[in-house]
Amino acid sequence: MSINPHQLECRVSGTLWEALKEEHSRTGDSVAHIVERALANELDLKHHSLFQVSTSSALVEGVFDGCTSVHDLKRHGDFGLGTFEGLDGEMVMLDGVCYQVRAGGTAHQVADSAFVPFATITRFFADHHFLVDEAGSFDELLCQIDAQRPSNNLFVAFRVEGSFDNLSLRAARKAESGEKLVDAIEHQSQFQAEHEKGTLVGFWAPPYATSIGVPGYHFHFINAAGDFGGHVFDLNAKGLQVGMHIETDIHLAIPETQQFLAANLTADHRAALERAEKKSPKK
Repeated sequence: MSINPHQLECRVSGTLWEALKEEHSRTGDSVAHIVERALANELDLKHHSLFQVSTSSALVEGVFDGCTSVHDLKRHGDFGLGTFEGLDGEMVMLDGVCYQVRAGGTAHQVADSAFVPFATITRFFADHHFLVDEAGSFDELLCQIDAQRPSNNLFVAFRVEGSFDNLSLRAARKAESGEKLVDAIEHQSQFQAEHEKGTLVGFWAPPYATSIGVPGYHFHFINAAGDFGGHVFDLNAKGLQVGMHIETDIHLAIPETQQFLAANLTADHRAALERAEKKSPKK
């Protein structure tokens, strides 16, 4: 099982070290992130590239059979979200570590051999940083993020770090055989948390992406300890550090499972996605 980032030790010149410290002071990024970004540039790894497994339409239709492994996902990025085979919980990937969040918000790191039916992944490097002084609700946070997005026609990844006074979350429970998404979320786990430090991992997708991704915002949370998280419905927080990563290159992996090949993906799934992803169902 390979779940932790590799450790690298090396000597650098005094000039390079001073440049690293200056970049850290300018951007707020950790030295580790700065070095990783520089190495990725030098090695010509893909930047600003979004990798998605399957489609939101397939997820709505109950196509929950795993079609790719966490190991394969990590080849395309270190930051993202999704779900696991059978709709078994929420997936959060942060700094190359993949977490599974189940009922009640309990999270744990998963093996690279775990399979997923749907995921959105990128190699996160912030193109822009900004501070959100206060967000009395999730909607308030999204309004402030909206003001920073450069276009309504680009996919964007967001990393939001800080202390959260309150969080309203959910975790999908494993679906019954034949269930579609709107039926499966009726028995999802919904829960609250207070005074959690951690990170929101999220994406914004343009309206034209409805058949492919989740339009608008989609955020999952993982705490600093990596043992609690969930899909975000609401929050209250102060002093949040936000990193924004623009995506200009989209790769879609089409499943070849029998379940996907047989699914009817011609319907308009916007209402179902809105219900499943944006609003907390009646308890």
